[in-house]
Formats: sequence, structure tokens, C-alpha cells
Amino acid sequence: MTDALQSLLVIAGPTACGKTAAAIEVARHFDGELVGADSVQVYRGFDIGSAKPTLDELGGVAHHLLDVLDPDQDVDAVAYANLADAAIRDIRDRGRLPIVVGGTGLWIRALVRGLVDVPPVDPEVRRRLEKTAASGGGGALHARLGQVDPISADAVHPNDTLRIVRALEVYEQTGRPLGTLRAEHALGAPRYHAMLIVLDTDRDHHGAVIERRTKQMLEAGWAEEVRSLRTRWGDDVRPFSSVGYRDVLAHVRDEVPLEETLRRVRKSTRVYARRQRTWFKSEPGVSWRCESAELREPDGLDRIAKDLGL
Repeated sequence: MTDALQSLLVIAGPTACGKTAAAIEVARHFDGELVGADSVQVYRGFDIGSAKPTLDELGGVAHHLLDVLDPDQDVDAVAYANLADAAIRDIRDRGRLPIVVGGTGLWIRALVRGLVDVPPVDPEVRRRLEKTAASGGGGALHARLGQVDPISADAVHPNDTLRIVRALEVYEQTGRPLGTLRAEHALGAPRYHAMLIVLDTDRDHHGAVIERRTKQMLEAGWAEEVRSLRTRWGDDVRPFSSVGYRDVLAHVRDEVPLEETLRRVRKSTRVYARRQRTWFKSEPGVSWRCESAELREPDGLDRIAKDLGL
């Protein structure tokens, strides 16, 4: 790629920590455009539960890689990096600043550093592991992953069978944990010189934000959105396995009471945020850890300008 090793601003962090609002303000200040790094916001129709920014919230700031896939399409980290590369080139060619924003850590790593070289899928190993998962052993697979590859286990939700199976495949084929391989690879040569800013906030405050945002999403019609998506796409599209959406799907499909759904979404979101923190805490090359408000203050904007040579 022609723009390898150019500077790149990345704003990352756990869900509900103010990344998008901060990135919009930074984009306005520096005449920039946003490039999403969110594995649910890429899908058309998955709007409320992914906190996809509205046109009013964007206020004229361009945001790339929103609504680029139908829910029955799949995208992995390598495919994402290719899409993001193209968006970054386009933004730079028009003389503007690309700003990557999102919380999907593996996608950000793939974009900034590339991914570890692992063996191809062994069909026999995959069939065996998928059979175990299908027979009710998903929890057992996650527990096994925790024994042989605790880094990956801590970063993957117990219901994310696809990623659990892949991590176990790599371990069985190489004898080494995928989490360790990725950590070693992350120390190698990057694809971009990234100013990686990780936003976060006080845990108690963050819990209150998650509670408030979950209620607002449900009041805004999240269940109705899921009903509409389910009618068109069925229950098995990948974004329905994402945090929050799987709980609201259970509410719509299985008539789980709304109060219980609220509790489940709050819990799964907090667990997801903890996993994101673990990921970004171990990510090398972080330039700055701060709260959203700090980033938007004059000192924060000056620091970005200095580090990027703007």
C-alpha cells in the first residue's frame, strides 16, 4: 500500500466512553473525516443498539464504513483493514485528516499493525470443535480456551463460538496460544505510524452511563428495530450475536420480559467493556489514555496537532 507508515490518528476505547462524540469534535477542529472501526455499525439496519451516530449527531462530518454491508455478509479483520485503507487513501487524496474511531480492537490492530500469520483452517479440527459446540459444549470450549490461551479467552465472549473455535484450532495446529502469537506480532513493524488514543472513564460512572444508554436505546425502539431486521434477515445473521442485540433478540423471539432484557443488556455490555479494557491495556504503542472530555479541551487538541505535525 502506498500510504504505509504515514501518520494516522486512532481514537479507541470501551463501549459508551464517548469515542464518537470526541472524534466528531476532533474532526471539526482539524478538517477531518471519520473511519469507523466497529464490527456492528458496518451493517445496514443495526442502528440503535450499535449507537450508530445519526446525521444530526455527525453535523456534517463524513463518517466512512457505516452501513457498508448487509447483515448476511461477513467481514473479518483483514477485509476490514482493506476497506479502511481505501477510505484513508480517499480522505488523504482530498487533503483531509482521516480519524479512525471505534472499539473493535482486532480490527484496529489489523489496520495499524497487520495480523499474525497463522495456519489455514484444518477442516477436520474445525468440524470436531463445531460439533462439540453444537452439542451444548460452547461453555466447555470457552473453558478449554481459558486453560490453553487465557489471553484469547478473556478477549472473546463465551457465546462467540466462531472466534473460540478459531483460537483452539490455532493452538491445536501450532501448539502455541493465538493470544501469545498476536502479542508477539504486535511488537513488529507497523503498517501506519499511529497516534493511538484510548479513551476511558471511571468504572462507577461508566456503569451509570451504560445503564442510562441502555434504557434510552430501548425507549428509542430497539426492540422494534430487531423485529424488523428479524423479519427480513432471520435470526442467524452474524450481527445478531453481538453484545446487546442477542439479548433484545431473545426478548422479541422468546418473550423474555423487558426488565430482564434490560438487566441482561446492562450485564453483557459491562462484560464487553471489561474485555475491551483488557485488550487495549495490553495493546502496544498507545500514545495517550484519557477521558473524552480531556481530548476535546484545547490542551488535548494541541497535543494531537503536535504529535501528528499538523
